[in-house]
Amino acid sequence: MKKIGVLALQGAFVEHIALLRRLDVEAFPIRLPQELESLDGLIIPGGESSTIGKLMREYDLMAPLSGLCNEGFPIMGTCAGMILLAKRVSGLSLEPLGAMDLEVRRNAFGRQVDSFETDLEIPDIGEPPFHGVFIRAPFIERVGDGVAVLARLPNGTGVAARQGNMLAMAFHPELTDDLRLHSYFLSIVNGDKNQ
Repeated sequence: MKKIGVLALQGAFVEHIALLRRLDVEAFPIRLPQELESLDGLIIPGGESSTIGKLMREYDLMAPLSGLCNEGFPIMGTCAGMILLAKRVSGLSLEPLGAMDLEVRRNAFGRQVDSFETDLEIPDIGEPPFHGVFIRAPFIERVGDGVAVLARLPNGTGVAARQGNMLAMAFHPELTDDLRLHSYFLSIVNGDKNQ
């Protein structure tokens, strides 16, 4: 059985763990560097990106996480997780992990009151459309070589991307009952080359 860690410093980690367990995966909260050992994949959840970034530094997680990123370890980031995986971020005072060749804009749609939900066409997971929950969400401003944009809003704004074994999305799949994006991440963890 695959072991997936969910960074549990702040944010929606409990919801990710619950979804993963529905997929018969061993899912663990991760707070300390030694807890990263023996994992098959990692999720960085949504939450407050500045807070999660500060806590990653306080708990000495930056170097081991950067090392995992450099090794091609499977990592999925949602909302704040996408911000922390990106190379460049507009509106973030801390340095992100810089693992994905993305430039993202933090709080791109406005404040909490501007949060919204919409259906997204994501060809890699098939039909029907995925119901995206956007809460103080970022969006993708630019992508580099080797990055595939997996989902866009109707106006063309990128909101999900993949680079190698890393998957990032601006919305919160853990706040829905739809297991397809977590299943897609597990296929990456399992080394499915068709994904």
